[in-house]
Amino acid sequence: MRAWPGEHRLAVGLSGGVDSSLTAALLVAAGWQVEGLTLWLMSGKGACCAEGLVDAAGICEQLGVPHHVVDSRERFQQQIVDFLVEGYGGGVTPLPCSRCNREVKFTPMLEWAEAELGIGRLATGHYARVRLADPVVPAGRHQLLRGLDGHKDQSYFLYDLPQEVLSRLVFPLGELTKADTRLEAEALGLRTARKPESQDLCLADHHGSMKAFLDAYLPPRQGQIVLVDGTVVGDHDGIEHFTIGQRKGLGVAWSEPLHVVRLDGAMNRVVVAPRSEAARSSCVVGAINWISIPPPEAPIELEVQVRYRSAPVAAQLIPLEHTASDWAAGRPHRARLVFLEEQFSITPGQAAVFYAGEVVLGGGLIQGHPSDPVHQ
Repeated sequence: MRAWPGEHRLAVGLSGGVDSSLTAALLVAAGWQVEGLTLWLMSGKGACCAEGLVDAAGICEQLGVPHHVVDSRERFQQQIVDFLVEGYGGGVTPLPCSRCNREVKFTPMLEWAEAELGIGRLATGHYARVRLADPVVPAGRHQLLRGLDGHKDQSYFLYDLPQEVLSRLVFPLGELTKADTRLEAEALGLRTARKPESQDLCLADHHGSMKAFLDAYLPPRQGQIVLVDGTVVGDHDGIEHFTIGQRKGLGVAWSEPLHVVRLDGAMNRVVVAPRSEAARSSCVVGAINWISIPPPEAPIELEVQVRYRSAPVAAQLIPLEHTASDWAAGRPHRARLVFLEEQFSITPGQAAVFYAGEVVLGGGLIQGHPSDPVHQ
C-alpha cells in the first residue's frame, strides 16, 4: 500500500463488518489519510442498517479518522428494491449485488467524496484486485483481477464497473485470504474482528428471508406448473418463489424428479422438466460491460462463470447485433455464449462473467436461451 501510485488520501466504504474495518486499519497503518464513508441504505436490523452504522462509527473512532454517513435510502429503494420486485414479478431472477455496486455504492460514493471532501479515491473490503494501466501505454485499460482467495473472490460482483471508477479504486484485501483478515483484525484489536459474516443478501437479512421480502411487495398470484409441452402438473402461488434449476419444494408428484427450466412471466407459469431436458448448450447475454478489454468484434474463447459460486467453464463468445432497446438503455453489447459442455441452471437475470485466467474480461446479464420464446 505504501508504494501505490498517486495521492494517498481516500475514502473507505465502511459497512461495519470485519472486511471493511481491516481495509481502513491497513491503510491507516500504511500512512494513508483515511476518511470513513457509510451508506445508510435501510432502516432497521441488518448489516447495512443500524448495527452496521454503529460498528462503522466505532471503527472510525478506534482508528482516529473522520466518519461520514450518507443517506442513500431513496437511491437504494429505486435502484435495488424496485428493480428486484419488477424482475421477480416478471419471471426473472435478478442479481442485485453487481447493480448495487454500480448504481448505489462505488460511483455515488466517489461522487460524494469528491464533491464534499475533495477526495478522488475509494477503498473497500472486496476480495478483488486492480491492475492499473501502464501510464506510458496510450489508451491503456485498467484491469480487474480475481482476489487471491479463490473461496472468497468477489470479482464476479464487480464486472459492471466502468473504467473511470476502476482507476480510482483500492482493494487492500485482494492479496489476503479471509483467514488472514480475521487474524490481522485480531492482531490490531479491531472491535469487529469476531463479528460474524452475513450469509444472505442484505434484503433477506433485513426482512428475515427472501420469501418474506418478496411477500411484502408482491401479492400472491395463483398460477400453473406445467411441463414443456404445456401439460399441467401442479399449481403455485407466485413465480417469484421459484428459480431455474430448482427441484425441491415444487409440490409436484411425478414419475421422475422435475426441475424448473423456465419462469413464464407473461403466462404466470412455472415450466418444469426432467434434469435430462434442463441442460443448455448456449445462452444469450445482454447489457455487457467490457471492463478489462475493448469489446471484441469476432468470436473469442474464454471462461465464463454463470453464478457466483459456480466454477468457471470454457465457452465461445459470439458478438451479436444490439437491439433497439439495448441501444436506448445505453447497454448495446450483446453476445451468444456457446458452452464446451452443456450447463445446468442457466438463469435469466443472473450475471455471466467472462474471465481469462485471473483477469475479468467483462460480463453481462443472462437474457435466456436462444430457443426460448422471447429469442425466437
